[in-house]
Amino acid sequence: MEITINKTQNPKAKPDMSNLPFGKYFSDHMFIMDYDEGKGWHDPRIVPYGPIELDPSAMVFHYAQEVFEGLKAYKSSDGHVRLFRPDKNFARLNVSNERLAIPQIDEALCLEGLKKLVELDKEWIPEQEGTSLYIRPFIIATDPFLGVKPSESYKFMIICSPSGLYYPEGLAPVKIYVEDSYVRAVRGGTGFTKTGGNYAGSIRAQVVAHEKGYSQVLWLDGVEQKYIEEVGSMNIFFKINGEVVTPALNGSILSGITRMSTIELLKSWGVPVSERKISIQEVSDAYDNGTLEECFGTGTAAIISPVGELSWDDKVMLINDNKIGEITQRIFDTITNIQTGKEEDKMGWVLKVD
Repeated sequence: MEITINKTQNPKAKPDMSNLPFGKYFSDHMFIMDYDEGKGWHDPRIVPYGPIELDPSAMVFHYAQEVFEGLKAYKSSDGHVRLFRPDKNFARLNVSNERLAIPQIDEALCLEGLKKLVELDKEWIPEQEGTSLYIRPFIIATDPFLGVKPSESYKFMIICSPSGLYYPEGLAPVKIYVEDSYVRAVRGGTGFTKTGGNYAGSIRAQVVAHEKGYSQVLWLDGVEQKYIEEVGSMNIFFKINGEVVTPALNGSILSGITRMSTIELLKSWGVPVSERKISIQEVSDAYDNGTLEECFGTGTAAIISPVGELSWDDKVMLINDNKIGEITQRIFDTITNIQTGKEEDKMGWVLKVD
């Protein structure tokens, strides 16, 4: 399929790129592709960014049949535009599609559409330290029908947002509240996918955490509520007695691209790293005996976020004197330097757009 391009005749005024919030402003164009049963995916196009029209009975509004992804574009000092492992995002999108009964996308075609979109809107990529062009691919069910079944029509879209840091704290350690009342997901559910319902169901617990002065919620498993799963917007890692540990993917944890990259980096450095079950009690015991050395989260939005404080069951654990740890800093520096072209991409992760 040929991707058509309709350039805007009314470019928007750009925001102050040195003072960007996360996810508030959007670039001049967006990618759209439609799906109709019997016809398949069709009409891939880049058009001016703007509202879309949907029937009030569109199934996405009533049954939440939708999926999404998140990745970033950077501009290196030599002016080249760089994407970080975008093929992994589209592969993961198809994993989510399968679980939500959404038709599979052509990953190569969607990647080509993304490249054309980013190339067209490359002037929207901020170049200040800590900034990027955040990219949001998503699919929504558009069939006008009030009945629980897979939709017969969908829209696949990509929008772009010049953004600053996800957490206002930046690389300063964040405070995390361990949630032991609500649950996020269970094995066999949709926890391993990127679908809006996972996040909608987490908002109440996040509000409670914010009221207590914490940035995010750390979720425990939905059955016994004793094993660590993930933070609201990140996968989680602990460095205990020299070994880096992260919860194993068990069907209720998102397979993060930054998580994957972190594990690959640690292995390449010869740092002991394991994916396994880890209970909050084990973390608490490690804190008590002095072997809990570092804790950090990984995710596309935050990249690497050091955790300086964990609160669980009236117990506050201050980690590494509320300072960023050596391994955490090294991972952050390496990934961000590869993303922005400051360091050689020995891992083969970056795709240059131009």
